[in-house]
Amino acid sequence: MEKLLNELSSECQPAYGVECDVAINAQVPENLKRSIPLGLPNIAENDLLRHFTNLSRKNYALSTVFYPLGSCTMKYNPLINERIARNDAFNNVHPYQPIEAIQGVLEVMYELEKDLCEVAGMDTFSLQQAAGAHGELAGLLVIAKYFKSIKQKRRKIIVPDSAHGTNPASAAFAGFEIVLLKSEPDGSISLDKLKEVLTPEVAAMMLTVPNTLGVFEKNIDEISKLVHDNGSLLYYDGANLNAVMGIVRPGDMGFDVMHINLHKTFSTPHGCGGPGSGPIGVKSFLETFLPVPRVEKKKDKYVLNYKKSKSIGKLKAFFGNFPVILKAYAYVKALGGKGLKNVSEQAVLNANYMLAKFKDKINIPAGNICMHEFVLSPKTLFKNDIRTIDIAKRLLDYGYYAPTIYFPLIVDEAIMIEPTETESKETLDKFINVVNKIILEEFCRDPQKLKDAPINTPVRRLNEVEAARKPILKWE
Repeated sequence: MEKLLNELSSECQPAYGVECDVAINAQVPENLKRSIPLGLPNIAENDLLRHFTNLSRKNYALSTVFYPLGSCTMKYNPLINERIARNDAFNNVHPYQPIEAIQGVLEVMYELEKDLCEVAGMDTFSLQQAAGAHGELAGLLVIAKYFKSIKQKRRKIIVPDSAHGTNPASAAFAGFEIVLLKSEPDGSISLDKLKEVLTPEVAAMMLTVPNTLGVFEKNIDEISKLVHDNGSLLYYDGANLNAVMGIVRPGDMGFDVMHINLHKTFSTPHGCGGPGSGPIGVKSFLETFLPVPRVEKKKDKYVLNYKKSKSIGKLKAFFGNFPVILKAYAYVKALGGKGLKNVSEQAVLNANYMLAKFKDKINIPAGNICMHEFVLSPKTLFKNDIRTIDIAKRLLDYGYYAPTIYFPLIVDEAIMIEPTETESKETLDKFINVVNKIILEEFCRDPQKLKDAPINTPVRRLNEVEAARKPILKWE
């Protein structure tokens, strides 16, 4: 285990020193002088370098290992786009500069909006939102403002239990009442159950397509008709867009509002809370409610229009997380329409290949075909008090960061796996073999090893409940 810097410190090895001919100490008022030493560790520079290098090698990252959390957190993204985002021509601009000085920035945003409209089948986009849940909130505020403008009091949002967990939270934060819709075992929506909850009070239904089980909604056309016949709107959670780009467009399925996670699908490494970007797209009848400012093109000049009287207002400082927007722009332009379609096709192929390797050994609640991700439920195989958390911890010993576990909540002992489009067959096979070895062999032969896992990591198993409720934020 790597020691702390204070533990490596040695009084006989000072790491810093200051020489100065000026009597600095005499110029500092007595009340501002320290009464106790600063407490910096004494460690040589080369030892300091080795310390942080060794720590970096303990991280799980795509540059070192397959990361089965997929586009939800760590999809591989081309490094060239990072170089583009750091280009001084973009990196040194400031949003307070005159419009004439940021024409290139506004052109990127304007063009990306148009490209996203083409990908999603929407009429217009706003890039201001900082992340996916922020996009959800913006879309729901647009929906609320729309119904207010036509003088209808609709304060309910239908959210299936197979949707992403942020959906009900965003709807509640926007002031709506949540109507939870219980899905079928495969995560799909029952039309009869939907009819029961579609009342005049329903403003919209939020759908994740494909859903959290990795299944495409087979009744989407019928759902769209039922919702619109009720006078309600349809909201698309675009976090799983990686499965359908170039194959089907949310706008063509009848969705009125949607958000896209640029940091998941369009080339920004995401994790630990950022950076993110959650543009929202709407059909033309909702355009007037989008956040301001709007990027517009007048003749040969790009401008920012703040004069939108029906807008929900400004949701973020300036115009959005521009480096994320820039990387998405580069990604879309480099791949083009055929390339984006190929991304989805490869992601779906990889996921189905893995599913086929597991289906005869481990229960897959949603059946034998999926989109870009699938969910395992090894509960029926478990003996000796083994649980999914033990599988996840044991994977760490084999050098793999664990996939998402215990989500979606509608699957007992869930393990969600999303390989994405960039992983090779050889990489997938190695991971498949390790998962099968743990679930089908180790927990029968040596269950205590699983209960004790991880064994080979710098830190052993933590009390996760206590860590969440009583975090140690300061080293005394």
